[in-house]
Amino acid sequence: MKIKSQRDFVSGLMFVLVGAGFAIGATNYSMGTSARPGAGYFPLMLSVIMAILGAIVLFKSLTIESSNGDPIGSIAFKPLLIIVAAIVVFGLLLERLGMIITVPVLIIISSLAGDEFKWRGVLISVVVLTIGCWLVFILGLKLTIPLWPRFMQ
Repeated sequence: MKIKSQRDFVSGLMFVLVGAGFAIGATNYSMGTSARPGAGYFPLMLSVIMAILGAIVLFKSLTIESSNGDPIGSIAFKPLLIIVAAIVVFGLLLERLGMIITVPVLIIISSLAGDEFKWRGVLISVVVLTIGCWLVFILGLKLTIPLWPRFMQ
């Protein structure tokens, strides 16, 4: 069988592998029922959906002809490293500085990965996403994530 789109083939394969890996990892948590889902229910469903979407993209890459086989371009290492660093910094700072400070730090660092950095857009994102995180995780899901830095509690 001939690969007709290298880009779709690699991305579909990546989604299938990541989805399957997370599905296997999610089975270590309790599933519960659909009415009362356990800790592993949402990650399992999400990873299964990811694997299915990856399989669709993988199938498309083998059946639908594309121009020049859609070759894979070079890997953008700078944005990749900046995003990974932002996630690591978020994980290290959340317990110490709380959500109110850590979410904006994550957004600002992540914004540096793009080519079009504009303070106005970043600050709007900071406000909207910080309020959204507070609404979803603290008020909605009642998670025990620290909101403020340790020294302010």
